[in-house]
Amino acid sequence: MRIKPVLTGSVYSRAMPLPDARNESAQPVFRARGLTKVYRMGEVEVHALRGVDLDLFAGEFVVLLGASGSGKSTLLNILGGLDAPTAGVVECRGHPLTGAGDTALTHFRREHVGFVFQFYNLIPSLTARENVALVTDIATSPMAPEQALALVGLDTRLDHFPAQMSGGEQQRVAIARAIAKRPDVLLCDEPTGALDSQTGVLVLQALERTNRETGALTVVITHNAVIAGMGDRVLTLRDGRIASEERNAVRLPASGLRW
Repeated sequence: MRIKPVLTGSVYSRAMPLPDARNESAQPVFRARGLTKVYRMGEVEVHALRGVDLDLFAGEFVVLLGASGSGKSTLLNILGGLDAPTAGVVECRGHPLTGAGDTALTHFRREHVGFVFQFYNLIPSLTARENVALVTDIATSPMAPEQALALVGLDTRLDHFPAQMSGGEQQRVAIARAIAKRPDVLLCDEPTGALDSQTGVLVLQALERTNRETGALTVVITHNAVIAGMGDRVLTLRDGRIASEERNAVRLPASGLRW
C-alpha cells in the first residue's frame, strides 16, 4: 500500500495510508455537501450546481454522465481544487478544500490529482517523452515517462513532437502525463470526446489499468453513455443536480466498448 501526502489543515502529512480500494466503510476520498455554484454575468445568474451531495471512495471508477451545461465540468473543477463553490463544502479525506489557501490547493493538485481535459495542452516544442517528464520531474513517486506512454500505446512515439502526431495520439500523451505521477485521484473531462472509437478504447484501457493497478479514484465525465458500463457507479447530472445514481454489478472492460 502506498503512503501519499494528505491534507492536514493547510499543510500535508505523509502518515495516512490509502484505504483499500472500493471499501466504502472507509473514509471517502471526497465528501461534498450542498455544493452550489453560481456564475454571475452582469445581472444574469447562471446556476451550474444546485446543492450537490456526493461521496467518492478510493479505488472507484465513477462515470459522471450528462448533457452539455449539466454541471459536470464545474463539479470536476471544484473537486480538483481548480474552482470554489458559491456555497456548500467539499472535503478530501476529512479536510476541507473549501476555504483552503492557494498554497495548500497547489500542493493538493500537484501531489494528489491528475487532470485530463478535452484539450491536450501539450508544449509544442517538446517531445512526447519531454511533455510527460514535465510532471514526473516534480512528482513524489512517478513512473518513468516511457512506462506511462507505453500504457497508452505510444511506446514507439516517444521522441515525436505534437505536430507530428494525430489528435488522438496527442490526447494519449495528455493521458500519459496525467497518470505518470501515480495520482490518488484522476479527474477526466471528456477524455475520448474528440477521438474515434478505436483510439478512445485505447485511452479508456489506460485509465482502466491505472485504476486497477494503483487504486486511484478515477472520475470520468462524459456525454457518451457507452462508457457508463465501465464504472463502479454512474451518476447522471441534470440542471446542476444529481438526477440518478446507478451501480454496475459487473464492470465492462474497455476493450469491449464500441460507439
